[in-house]
Amino acid sequence: MLPAHAEQVLEIYRLGIDGGNATFETVAPDWAAFDAAKLPGHRLVALAGADDARVLGWAAVVAPSSRCAYAGVVEHSVYVHPDARGRGVGAALLDALIASTEAAGIWTVQSGIFPENTASLALHARAGFRVIGTRERIGRLNGVWRDVTLVERRSPVVS
Repeated sequence: MLPAHAEQVLEIYRLGIDGGNATFETVAPDWAAFDAAKLPGHRLVALAGADDARVLGWAAVVAPSSRCAYAGVVEHSVYVHPDARGRGVGAALLDALIASTEAAGIWTVQSGIFPENTASLALHARAGFRVIGTRERIGRLNGVWRDVTLVERRSPVVS
Protein backbone atom coordinates (compact mmCIF):
# COMPACT_ATOMS: atom_id res chain seq x y z
CA MET A 1 0.00 0.00 0.00
CA LEU A 2 1.52 3.24 -1.19
CA PRO A 3 0.44 6.87 -0.99
CA ALA A 4 -0.55 6.53 -4.65
CA HIS A 5 -3.28 4.10 -3.50
CA ALA A 6 -4.61 6.48 -0.82
CA GLU A 7 -7.68 7.79 -2.62
CA GLN A 8 -8.89 4.33 -3.63
CA VAL A 9 -8.08 2.74 -0.25
CA LEU A 10 -10.04 5.43 1.58
CA GLU A 11 -12.95 5.09 -0.87
CA ILE A 12 -13.12 1.35 -0.21
CA TYR A 13 -13.02 2.09 3.52
CA ARG A 14 -15.84 4.63 3.09
CA LEU A 15 -17.92 2.08 1.20
CA GLY A 16 -17.39 -0.39 4.05
CA ILE A 17 -18.43 2.24 6.59
CA ASP A 18 -21.52 3.08 4.54
CA GLY A 19 -22.50 -0.61 4.48
CA GLY A 20 -22.97 -0.50 8.26
CA ASN A 21 -21.42 -3.87 9.16
CA ALA A 22 -17.68 -3.27 8.89
CA THR A 23 -16.65 -0.86 11.64
CA PHE A 24 -17.80 1.44 14.40
CA GLU A 25 -16.25 4.32 12.47
CA THR A 26 -18.75 6.62 10.78
CA VAL A 27 -16.37 8.55 8.50
CA ALA A 28 -13.13 7.58 6.81
CA PRO A 29 -10.09 9.46 8.08
CA ASP A 30 -7.82 11.50 5.87
CA TRP A 31 -4.75 9.76 4.50
CA ALA A 32 -2.38 11.24 7.11
CA ALA A 33 -4.42 9.82 10.00
CA PHE A 34 -4.96 6.47 8.26
CA ASP A 35 -1.28 6.18 7.39
CA ALA A 36 -0.13 7.08 10.90
CA ALA A 37 -2.38 4.45 12.49
CA LYS A 38 -1.27 1.45 10.40
CA LEU A 39 1.93 -0.46 11.06
CA PRO A 40 4.46 -0.39 8.22
CA GLY A 41 5.32 -3.66 6.57
CA HIS A 42 1.82 -5.10 6.76
CA ARG A 43 -0.19 -2.82 4.47
CA LEU A 44 -1.41 -4.56 1.37
CA VAL A 45 -3.53 -3.77 -1.65
CA ALA A 46 -5.00 -6.07 -4.25
CA LEU A 47 -4.81 -4.54 -7.71
CA ALA A 48 -7.03 -5.41 -10.65
CA GLY A 49 -4.04 -6.45 -12.79
CA ALA A 50 -0.44 -5.84 -13.75
CA ASP A 51 -1.50 -3.04 -16.10
CA ASP A 52 -4.60 -2.03 -14.11
CA ALA A 53 -3.96 0.06 -10.98
CA ARG A 54 -7.52 -0.15 -9.68
CA VAL A 55 -7.45 -1.15 -6.00
CA LEU A 56 -9.87 -4.02 -5.39
CA GLY A 57 -9.22 -4.27 -1.66
CA TRP A 58 -6.77 -3.64 1.12
CA ALA A 59 -5.53 -5.10 4.40
CA ALA A 60 -3.56 -3.48 7.21
CA VAL A 61 -2.73 -3.95 10.88
CA VAL A 62 -2.49 -1.89 14.04
CA ALA A 63 -0.85 -2.64 17.37
CA PRO A 64 -3.58 -3.38 19.93
CA SER A 65 -1.25 -2.48 22.79
CA SER A 66 2.08 -0.73 23.29
CA ARG A 67 3.02 -3.16 26.08
CA CYS A 68 6.07 -5.25 25.16
CA ALA A 69 4.29 -8.51 26.02
CA TYR A 70 2.00 -7.86 23.03
CA ALA A 71 4.80 -7.20 20.53
CA GLY A 72 3.74 -10.27 18.54
CA VAL A 73 0.05 -9.41 18.39
CA VAL A 74 -1.70 -7.29 15.76
CA GLU A 75 -5.28 -6.37 15.02
CA HIS A 76 -6.13 -6.38 11.34
CA SER A 77 -8.68 -5.07 8.89
CA VAL A 78 -9.56 -6.39 5.44
CA TYR A 79 -11.78 -4.39 3.11
CA VAL A 80 -12.88 -5.36 -0.40
CA HIS A 81 -14.58 -3.08 -2.91
CA PRO A 82 -18.24 -4.16 -3.32
CA ASP A 83 -17.70 -4.75 -7.05
CA ALA A 84 -14.85 -7.19 -6.28
CA ARG A 85 -16.54 -9.27 -3.60
CA GLY A 86 -16.87 -13.02 -4.15
CA ARG A 87 -13.78 -13.13 -6.39
CA GLY A 88 -11.19 -14.29 -3.83
CA VAL A 89 -9.76 -10.82 -3.19
CA GLY A 90 -10.35 -11.00 0.58
CA ALA A 91 -8.80 -14.46 0.81
CA ALA A 92 -5.75 -13.39 -1.19
CA LEU A 93 -5.27 -10.33 1.02
CA LEU A 94 -5.71 -12.31 4.22
CA ASP A 95 -3.29 -15.02 3.07
CA ALA A 96 -0.69 -12.40 2.15
CA LEU A 97 -1.21 -10.62 5.45
CA ILE A 98 -0.69 -13.86 7.38
CA ALA A 99 2.53 -14.52 5.43
CA SER A 100 3.71 -10.98 6.09
CA THR A 101 3.01 -11.07 9.82
CA GLU A 102 4.52 -14.53 10.30
CA ALA A 103 7.69 -13.45 8.48
CA ALA A 104 7.93 -10.61 11.00
CA GLY A 105 7.56 -12.94 14.00
CA ILE A 106 3.98 -12.01 14.82
CA TRP A 107 2.26 -14.90 16.56
CA THR A 108 -1.33 -13.65 16.82
CA VAL A 109 -3.52 -11.84 14.31
CA GLN A 110 -6.87 -10.80 15.73
CA SER A 111 -9.94 -8.80 14.80
CA GLY A 112 -13.41 -7.85 15.93
CA ILE A 113 -16.18 -8.53 13.42
CA PHE A 114 -19.85 -7.64 13.63
CA PRO A 115 -21.83 -10.93 13.81
CA GLU A 116 -23.99 -9.70 10.93
CA ASN A 117 -20.91 -9.68 8.67
CA THR A 118 -21.25 -13.38 7.89
CA ALA A 119 -19.05 -13.16 4.77
CA SER A 120 -16.13 -11.85 6.83
CA LEU A 121 -16.65 -14.46 9.53
CA ALA A 122 -16.63 -17.22 6.88
CA LEU A 123 -13.52 -15.75 5.22
CA HIS A 124 -11.68 -15.72 8.53
CA ALA A 125 -12.77 -19.26 9.42
CA ARG A 126 -11.40 -20.51 6.08
CA ALA A 127 -8.10 -18.74 6.85
CA GLY A 128 -7.72 -20.57 10.16
CA PHE A 129 -9.13 -17.98 12.54
CA ARG A 130 -11.15 -19.18 15.50
CA VAL A 131 -13.93 -17.41 17.34
CA ILE A 132 -12.78 -16.40 20.81
CA GLY A 133 -16.14 -15.03 21.94
CA THR A 134 -18.60 -12.22 21.62
CA ARG A 135 -18.35 -8.82 23.22
CA GLU A 136 -22.01 -8.06 23.74
CA ARG A 137 -23.29 -4.54 23.29
CA ILE A 138 -19.68 -3.30 23.26
CA GLY A 139 -20.44 -0.06 21.43
CA ARG A 140 -23.07 1.99 19.68
CA LEU A 141 -23.18 2.59 15.98
CA ASN A 142 -25.65 5.24 14.89
CA GLY A 143 -27.39 4.94 18.26
CA VAL A 144 -27.73 1.14 18.12
CA TRP A 145 -25.83 -1.19 20.48
CA ARG A 146 -23.71 -3.65 18.53
CA ASP A 147 -21.99 -6.91 19.41
CA VAL A 148 -18.53 -7.80 18.13
CA THR A 149 -17.28 -11.34 17.51
CA LEU A 150 -13.61 -11.67 18.44
CA VAL A 151 -11.51 -13.85 16.14
CA GLU A 152 -7.85 -14.75 16.26
CA ARG A 153 -5.32 -16.82 14.40
CA ARG A 154 -2.33 -18.16 16.30
CA SER A 155 0.59 -18.84 14.03
CA PRO A 156 1.63 -22.48 13.85
CA VAL A 157 5.17 -21.40 12.84
CA VAL A 158 5.89 -18.48 15.18
CA SER A 159 6.29 -19.39 18.82
